Amino acid sequence: MALVYKDMSIPLSDDVNLDMIWVEPGTFLMGSPADELGRYSFEIQREVTLSYGYWLGKYEVTQEQYKAVMGYNHSTHVEVNHPVESVTWEMAMEFCARLTAIEREAGRLPQGYVYSLPTEAQWEYACRAGTTTALNSGKNLSDKDKCPEMDEVGWYKYNSGEYDADGKYTNKGNHYPVGQKLPNAWGLYDMHGNVWEWCFDKKGDYPTTPVIDPVELVTGMDRARHGGCWQNNAAVCRSANRGYRSNSDKDTGFRVVLTPVK
Repeated sequence: MALVYKDMSIPLSDDVNLDMIWVEPGTFLMGSPADELGRYSFEIQREVTLSYGYWLGKYEVTQEQYKAVMGYNHSTHVEVNHPVESVTWEMAMEFCARLTAIEREAGRLPQGYVYSLPTEAQWEYACRAGTTTALNSGKNLSDKDKCPEMDEVGWYKYNSGEYDADGKYTNKGNHYPVGQKLPNAWGLYDMHGNVWEWCFDKKGDYPTTPVIDPVELVTGMDRARHGGCWQNNAAVCRSANRGYRSNSDKDTGFRVVLTPVK
């Protein structure tokens, strides 16, 4: 009988759980079409096949979840049920390593799987959830700066308090509790906006030919991040956009993937 994979909830403490969504393997177009509003030239489209399934966090890792695993809350803006947002790439990977050890000790870790950061391909595939549009709602942007399509699915600079109703800068913006905007078709929240999310890959160029299970590991200190944040305009928060930061920079959040050991 074939093993049936399903969503699951991991207990991190007596009152804190980590909800994980099962993502089936599949093939998709990574990157964006040449006519997508707000597109950057490095978003070269290519066919990507993910040959194995994985679990991805339903939400960005929250401050409560981070504290339950690490023993402290490493956030600049401390708020209940908000995403942790001031972690380096190394700190995010340390969270994943500790969680792997905890779940292995508890006997809950699926055989051959470890917690890690998603690759860029895993992140974008899950974000899109079968869509080919700028946003995972199945909609494109009507404006690359401020638009109602972005307001439906994520927190960005025009609905986070960063600007007032007249469009004047306030410097009072912030991230928001996870799960407040519409999820995508696979039940994943906040893939657009709120906080940037670290990915596993280093900075690298997309190939133009079809690839299977790609991971960019070129030399350098910069690591990929996706999703945009509450301080960005709509174009930056699109499914295909890619950002980079030094792995020691402390201005990013993350969500975890439970993925096969490669």
